[in-house]
Amino acid sequence: MRYDEPMVDRQTGRNAELFAQSIADMESKEARYPYLRILVSLVEQAHPEWNQAPHKGDQIAGLIHRMSNGELSKDEVTEVVTMRDKERGYRN
Repeated sequence: MRYDEPMVDRQTGRNAELFAQSIADMESKEARYPYLRILVSLVEQAHPEWNQAPHKGDQIAGLIHRMSNGELSKDEVTEVVTMRDKERGYRN
């Protein structure tokens, strides 16, 4: 990432974007999972208005997909969001 490029999302910030890009460089889905959970948590904190949205997983996955320059799968991120919500007892 070049620092003269604009950030994808100012609320999450440059560090979260760099984190997303470094997660995308990891080899396996299993290796990425714990880091994706952290990144999803960062996005949820930056966008609390999405917590009650009907398509929260799609919104978060779309943002993370853009932050990673299209390297992270939207489906993989949506699975992480769904798993976190199930652990919290939220219904989808």
